[in-house]
Amino acid sequence: MSEGSQVTEPRYDVFHTDCPARDMVDHVTSRWGIWVLISLRSNDLRFFELRESIQGISEKMLSQSLRALVQDGLVWRKVEPTTPPQVTYGLTEFGVRLSEPLEDLFGRITQELSK
Repeated sequence: MSEGSQVTEPRYDVFHTDCPARDMVDHVTSRWGIWVLISLRSNDLRFFELRESIQGISEKMLSQSLRALVQDGLVWRKVEPTTPPQVTYGLTEFGVRLSEPLEDLFGRITQELSK
């Protein structure tokens, strides 16, 4: 690196199709991703508990959503070596921070609808 050159942080533009942040935004705001994040805000849940807490989600869609959110670093996954395996999910620190405004949004919507 030459003198005077600066290291710049990568600039993210979610409106550009090859922006790495765009995939995460898509996962968080997907039909089921947002419900997974909200459901995990109060407690860590096992797969079946999470499925029961989100009415209308299929096992396939829950698995796909969880896989994407784990890959994005928003959700952690713990597998207990039992028969059958017990799998528990929870929010990472990043997932907690990211889901806070979603919870606020849901609160504002339900408050407005209850008027």
